[in-house]
Amino acid sequence: MKTIFSGIQPSGTLTIGNYLGAMKHFVDLQENNDCFFCIVNQHAITVPQDKQELKKHTRSLAALYLAVGIDPDKSTLFIQSEVPAHAQLGWMLQCVSYIGELERMTQFKDKSHGKEGVSAGLLTYPPLMAADILLYNTDIVPVGEDQKQHLELSRNLAERFNNKFNDIFTIPEVSIPKVGARIMSLTEPSKKMSKSSDNPKSFISMLDDEKQITKKIKSAVTDSDNTVRFDKENKPGVSNLLSIYSLFADKPVDEIEAMYAGKGYGDFKQDLADVVVGVLKPIQERYYELINSDELDQILDQGAEKANHRARKTLIKAERAMGLERKRR
Repeated sequence: MKTIFSGIQPSGTLTIGNYLGAMKHFVDLQENNDCFFCIVNQHAITVPQDKQELKKHTRSLAALYLAVGIDPDKSTLFIQSEVPAHAQLGWMLQCVSYIGELERMTQFKDKSHGKEGVSAGLLTYPPLMAADILLYNTDIVPVGEDQKQHLELSRNLAERFNNKFNDIFTIPEVSIPKVGARIMSLTEPSKKMSKSSDNPKSFISMLDDEKQITKKIKSAVTDSDNTVRFDKENKPGVSNLLSIYSLFADKPVDEIEAMYAGKGYGDFKQDLADVVVGVLKPIQERYYELINSDELDQILDQGAEKANHRARKTLIKAERAMGLERKRR
């Protein structure tokens, strides 16, 4: 049995890109692994947040995790800020990190470019991300391609700490899904679908209703060829829609291409909308059962207790190795 850790920021309602690239795979992973799924709300505050919105999005994300099929009897679901060891180990790993390697992080350069005031947390959050992972002796971290650089840094920090102090941390492996890792924008298929986009037509939210989903898919960028064919270079918009269809319907792309041979984009887009709605509807129903329930709070309380128990053990070992304990516990 492997230990798996994954964290998602509560910075807005998740898109189908988050679902297909991450959460859909989590449901299968929990069957034969020891899984920790974390709502990383401390990462969210590296950029300004409205406190009520942050609380709302944190709870919403927890409900979505459960609604897609995460089972609290098989996995540990918890909120990062409710496990103090994350911030404590994060500081310790900051102290073995180098400014140069943090400044080279692509996301730091992208988010700080052209801004007068940049949060120090935006620079130093990769060591916190490393702490998130290392606290649970994680073997595998499933991530999208955009997080690969941060995972490499987490591995480097673990090795540096182990070599300098003591062999405390498991060196995690990175796992990038072969399919669904990069779902593209509906309006700009050269860019990744993002819940932070200013254009709501560019993404489908996990909580969009049937009318919204259908409208967004029907207005998605395609081309004038009117042929349903996968060609990422010449037909990026259609190729993206085919990928979405394939993942939601669990059908190979070539089978879907054959289904629409001689048909135009109209039939293809309507059927895709029906497929997406068919998958999301039961998820949404379960979400609305959970969002204001005592059940959700009980699950998160239970998850925080389990995560604290596991994380505290690793933190104590790391503190002991670094010389931060006064007496043996």
